[in-house]
This record gives sequence, structure tokens and C-alpha cells, in this order.
Amino acid sequence: MRRQLVWAARACAWLLAMWAAACAAGFDHRIAKDESGIWSRGVQDFVYYGAIATEIGGAAWFGGEDKLGRTFWESIDSSVLSGVTAEVAKRAFGRRRPAETADPNDWWNGSCCKSFPSGEVTLQASFVTPFIVNYASDHPWVWALEVLPAYDAIARVKSQAHWQTDVLAGWALGTGFGYWAAKRNSPLFLQIMPHGVAVGIQTRF
Repeated sequence: MRRQLVWAARACAWLLAMWAAACAAGFDHRIAKDESGIWSRGVQDFVYYGAIATEIGGAAWFGGEDKLGRTFWESIDSSVLSGVTAEVAKRAFGRRRPAETADPNDWWNGSCCKSFPSGEVTLQASFVTPFIVNYASDHPWVWALEVLPAYDAIARVKSQAHWQTDVLAGWALGTGFGYWAAKRNSPLFLQIMPHGVAVGIQTRF
């Protein structure tokens, strides 16, 4: 548990450092809203729910007895824990979204305002990072999975749902938890589930 807390503290420190540096540089700015084509909310939802369905389905199908199955379970670990952290941060920072204000420095408004960090980019980064950590050294093409958080980061800014630092912080947060999950000896949620869950559906049939 102590090691887990250390990793969580490091992820939060990374998030805060990135936010401070970007804000100091005047990085945030509102761009013209664009939800056409691949940037539409429908496509964003497809990518979001597709990631959730893929990691849950993969964990159930492969189980936790081989490398691929464990990686899916690690992805669940990182998605859940980073998602909770992102939600807590949203409520703590209380930042207004670009659709609500032209001022990127409008913070501390309470739980009504949840722009920082981007939860959806956090999800995508936490989803793909365990696969990159576990497989990229042997299969460099796995780095292409980073297109998912990259797409979502661009789409959320174009939708005026998030500032630039929101999506970068979400990317960093998801990556941090994804790396942490991939380096554990055993997936956290797999340990607390009934033992039979470790055996994937494919093995049973």
C-alpha cells in the first residue's frame, strides 16, 4: 500500500508541475468550436465506451493467467484509480470549461466546474499505457495506441470542453497510473475478485 501511495503522489506532483508550467507560459486559449466529422460527440463517445468495453471484455475473455490477460486487468486498475483521482481533482480545482468562460484562469469555483483534468483523456491514457509498457519493447507498433489519447485530447479541446492543460494533465495522470499498474506483480482488482475470474472465458470453452 505504501508503494501505491508513493506512485499516486508522484502522479499528482507530475500533474501539478505540468499545470503550473503551462499556465505560466500562457499556453491555454479557447479555439473555435468544432464538433464536425470525427470530432463529433458521437465519435468521442464511441472511443470512450469502446475503451471501457474492450478492457472489460478482454479481461473477462483472457482472464489473468497469461501476459495479455494480466495486461487487460492492469488496464482496469489504472482506468479505475486514475478516473477516481481525476474526479477528485475536478471537484478540488473547480475550473470552468472553455464553453463557460474565455478566461483560462477561472479556478476554484467548487464542484460545479469540472474542467481540470480531462477525465476522458485520462481514461484513454490509462487504457493504453499498460499495453505499451508490456509490449512496446518487442512490438514497437504498439506505440500507435497513443493515437487514442491524442485523438481525444484534440477532440475535447475542439469541443470547448477542456483547456489545453486539462487534456495534458489527464494524459499525464492516466499514463502515470498505467505505468504503475503495469509494474505491479499482480493486478489489484484481479486479487480481490473471486479466484475463478482469473480463468478467462476462452479457457472454459
